[in-house]
Amino acid sequence: MTQTLTTKDYSNGNAPTWCPGCGDYAVLRAIQRSLLNLQVQPEDATLVSGIGCSGKIAHYFGGYSIHSTHGRALTIAQGIKAARPELTVIAAGGDGDGYGIGVGHLVHAARRNLNITYVVMDNGVYGNTKGQTSPTSPIGYQSSTTPIGNKDTPINPLLLAWSSGASFIAQGFAGNFKHLEDLVVKGIQHNGFSLINVFSPCVVFNKSHGYDFYKENIEYYDKVSTTPEEFVGILSQSKMPAGVLWQKSSPSTIPSNQLEKGEEKNLARYLRSKII
Repeated sequence: MTQTLTTKDYSNGNAPTWCPGCGDYAVLRAIQRSLLNLQVQPEDATLVSGIGCSGKIAHYFGGYSIHSTHGRALTIAQGIKAARPELTVIAAGGDGDGYGIGVGHLVHAARRNLNITYVVMDNGVYGNTKGQTSPTSPIGYQSSTTPIGNKDTPINPLLLAWSSGASFIAQGFAGNFKHLEDLVVKGIQHNGFSLINVFSPCVVFNKSHGYDFYKENIEYYDKVSTTPEEFVGILSQSKMPAGVLWQKSSPSTIPSNQLEKGEEKNLARYLRSKII
């Protein structure tokens, strides 16, 4: 008899302890709902998180999960996918974790194009350590690390991932749940590396970029870019585009059929040369 799945099957029963209003609640729910919509069995899904407020997402997930070290979620996710290509592998982290200390791993994960979905909760601050300036904080943002205002140009994760070879790039908003859920579903379905950057407001420390700010400034795009000109054009026209912004068919470093029977002995050697 086939068991009917519910969202409870993708929760381990631990109640999230994020601040009330944190956008990360919606991200967790979107991942759970997406796996339910795709009928992925909980035991066939793995969630790897980094460090920070966003890193706690692994504490509440009902499938297999790993709360990894700072900036290293993608390295572990790649190793899991290489060893067990049949699993649905999702990495999750924040803008500080993924675009700061972990930015090099984003570049290499994108160019390798393993079938991994990377969901980044972008709130523009280091929320877990009291709101310091992060790689995506806007110019002028004031914090304990930039008391006279941030002078550094914020990183553009969409453009960085695209220039590194990512085959699926999307951007969503925690305040538009149905749209976000659809993006995560499409990211998981895509055969290759998927980056989904999510505007996930930090209601405690980033007062300038709350839900109202994003609602007023996000521009939604229905058409998927398939040429460099279209993609770069969108980023030139809009500072906050949302939707599936780029998708292409591209070969993966490790094809899903690479690990045939009897080839497991080659895995360690392969990981040393390609992943680590």
